[in-house]
Amino acid sequence: MKNCKVAEHYQSYRGLSTLAGLATIAEAARPGLSVAGCVARLKRYHYAFLRLHEILTARITAEPIYELKTGFSHHAYLCAEHVQALRTRVGEMREPPLGLEEIPHPALEILFDEILAAPTTEELLVGIYEKALPALNAALQRHMADTNRLTDAPSIRVCRFARLELADMIDFGRKAIASLVDEKARTAMASWLTLLDDCLAAAGGLEGTEKPTGKTISRLHSAKPYAYDSVPRRDERFQDLHNQGVNPEAFLYNPDFPPRPKALMMLFKRLREIDVPEMMASIITQTKGKPWGYYRDMSRQLWDEARHAMMGEVGFVALGVDWTQARVTHNWSLRLNTECTPMERHAVLYFIEQGLMTKTGKRYEWEVGVESGIPLMATIQDYDWADEVLHAALGREWYIPQFGNRKEAIDYGDQCWSRILSNWTDVRDQGLTKHENWWPRIYLQACKNWNEPPDPKVLAYDETYENQRADLKTVAASG
Repeated sequence: MKNCKVAEHYQSYRGLSTLAGLATIAEAARPGLSVAGCVARLKRYHYAFLRLHEILTARITAEPIYELKTGFSHHAYLCAEHVQALRTRVGEMREPPLGLEEIPHPALEILFDEILAAPTTEELLVGIYEKALPALNAALQRHMADTNRLTDAPSIRVCRFARLELADMIDFGRKAIASLVDEKARTAMASWLTLLDDCLAAAGGLEGTEKPTGKTISRLHSAKPYAYDSVPRRDERFQDLHNQGVNPEAFLYNPDFPPRPKALMMLFKRLREIDVPEMMASIITQTKGKPWGYYRDMSRQLWDEARHAMMGEVGFVALGVDWTQARVTHNWSLRLNTECTPMERHAVLYFIEQGLMTKTGKRYEWEVGVESGIPLMATIQDYDWADEVLHAALGREWYIPQFGNRKEAIDYGDQCWSRILSNWTDVRDQGLTKHENWWPRIYLQACKNWNEPPDPKVLAYDETYENQRADLKTVAASG
């Protein structure tokens, strides 16, 4: 372009940054992507983030390793946010109807189907973090190089933010792969990794700008359609998964017990919230046909619940307490996932969230955290409370409209919860647990680090969930 040389010598007022800092005049004077070309690429990024959200969410429940379970929860949420940003951007570009539900290329569908169906954690990690995410990051980088930084500034912004978080996700995956994938595992998956590369090449790259190879792709892991695994699994640090031998709510609301040991019990309650992502992942995965806002909001709540579990982990570590000595059950998520419909699970979730909004709910827990004299507890409970207020609002937006009124919606949740929380005797009689009282071990560790003698009454606490659920309502005995 003849005028490019002129543009290179253009001087702004007193040398100020031109074009609001988006680009130099010379950069902006070069033509870039057309609107149609830009949208075609954006739709591919959207498809990639959408499928990655699906994959990460679907694999949370059955993934036993806690750090991966929480990592997938975070990354699924980030993908959901980038899906929303891309949907918004495409909608700004003369695109109604948006066509965002269309598959951009059959080979891309196979790529993500293969990763979703990866039979091992090792293959899943390499498929997501060494293949899909780096390909997506490179596509976004090329978009930023190819498009006009002034005319397409809104897309540049979407790409920049996405790449910031993609870098974090890829770094997480790189470290996980270094820890968990050895040479034997990598050798075993070599032909599958070639298949993933072939998928990208056949699609003309993730963004579709390269010449497609035209190679016929044969499915491997996805030759058999993926079946969601709804059974929650935990790594070896989590023992006695059916244990209901300690009722933390009964302890927390007992006025005879002091705030500091109550704070310790609240840390257990936070850590135990890892069962919420395990259950919410099943709702998101098995609920079809909702507006995207539903999946984005549910993914936000799922991530918050995983974050709460990590708050409990951090709190125990900060107090010098080995949290693995507690018994973090999966009884709740297991029964909801295997005995209830997605709607029934959502009903229980909403019912519990509403119960936490009372003065004896999250406000009370925050007050106990403050009174405990442990500054970290006040911080944890302050943010936990704020999150739960948000979750209650999300329930009002997405759950209540499916019923005639709020009372009917709450009553339904109450009924669903009562039905799945009465197996205390059953799991004991089946030999799945003895409902061991693990509380003394945890409390004695804390007292040692607090340099104070244990309170005999606190140490002797032994109320169970035999006839009560977490909101202290009586339930019918099982068996």
